[in-house]
Amino acid sequence: MGGSWADLGSGTGAFTLALGALLGGEGRILSVDRDARALAEQERVVRRRFPRLELKVAAHDFTTLAGISGLDGIIMANSLHFQRNAEEVLRRSGDWLKPLGSLVIVEYDSERSNPWVPFPVPFGRLARIAGAAGLGAARLLATRPSRYHGQVYSALLQKPAADSS
Repeated sequence: MGGSWADLGSGTGAFTLALGALLGGEGRILSVDRDARALAEQERVVRRRFPRLELKVAAHDFTTLAGISGLDGIIMANSLHFQRNAEEVLRRSGDWLKPLGSLVIVEYDSERSNPWVPFPVPFGRLARIAGAAGLGAARLLATRPSRYHGQVYSALLQKPAADSS
């Protein structure tokens, strides 16, 4: 399949590894997390299977990155709920995508915050802010029960095609 993707807030790389399996040997992954120890673990486990994996430790977090563009897709798995302004994060992430690029979100479908989910982004809210962030309508991909916080969902947002006028 190939392609150029980013995993934002990748931690030790569980979703990076799954993404690598989908992209195959021709794929490129920019894996971003502010936790250098988590990235070191990811380096050990994931790079062995995917030698083209590019790891980057953001100075603060993935919202401070610059110079990213032309991505086919981005995955944010359990990382958007750490951002106070989800709409701005989605807007900035959309700027990094090619036209028709994909943004995959995995989040808890709950309004309740707690220390581990300080700024929840339930699917209903994601659907409301996606358009304002310059992305297309949110498409619910799947849901499943979570033992920690009710239910988890995955959703797809797509950057619109470039304006041809």
